[in-house]
Amino acid sequence: MLTDRTVAILGTGTMGRALGNGMVSKGVLSADQLRGTVRHQSELESVSQLVDFAVGTDNIAAVTGADVVLLCTKPRTASGLLRELADAGALDHDPLLISICAGVSTVALQAACVNKARILRAMPNTPCQIGEGMTVVSRGERGTDKDVEAALLIFRTLGRALVLDEEHMNTVTGLSGSGPAFVYVMIEALSEGGVMMGLPRSVATELAAQTVKGAARMVLETGRHPAALKDDVTTPAGCTISALLLLEDGRLRSVLARGVQEAARSAGGLGGD
Repeated sequence: MLTDRTVAILGTGTMGRALGNGMVSKGVLSADQLRGTVRHQSELESVSQLVDFAVGTDNIAAVTGADVVLLCTKPRTASGLLRELADAGALDHDPLLISICAGVSTVALQAACVNKARILRAMPNTPCQIGEGMTVVSRGERGTDKDVEAALLIFRTLGRALVLDEEHMNTVTGLSGSGPAFVYVMIEALSEGGVMMGLPRSVATELAAQTVKGAARMVLETGRHPAALKDDVTTPAGCTISALLLLEDGRLRSVLARGVQEAARSAGGLGGD
């Protein structure tokens, strides 16, 4: 579906780089089918060293003629940039535009484009860079079934992807978009516990990271509820149940859930619409 298609990535920050490098490394596109942009000339040299495709500062040139446009800018600049592109005629060929800008609705994006592009909204996360991402896609008013298929082709090659109604996107942002940061804090904390009890830091970090990875795969591949898998580990009068009760005393479960809630609430205000 993407053979001989060109893709422009507007904003090659952390997520733009993850998506671009991920697509190239996973064979979705070749490097010469991609072109990215950065906002400032001063960023150009450093970013170019981090990606496998050409990067420039001219958004209009990057978008003109591109079949797919990935909008990876900061949410507050998204609508203004799209208006500039529409005014310059860069969207006149009606490209597929996939926005990963948290909190910016497809209605706002479509209005900024003056109906000159087909809009999808997506929320990927940074593990896309290693093919372990989680992405949710929602369709704008002019998006087609084929547009959704193209988006899923891109994102499923970088991990898992599914389609949801747009009303869920802020919650998705709070859970899977922000979630890797929450998990990194958990891995760091588990590692610190190992170090406190005498393990070398490198060993403790490896044990913690692999434990989180294995536990996550158990949930995804067995289809069992996390609570049931937890019960498999908590033998009567054992060390695990003792530690779990301590974690419950610290409100770990509530704090994590509230973290998702707060990130979702914050995401809803990012777009300003």
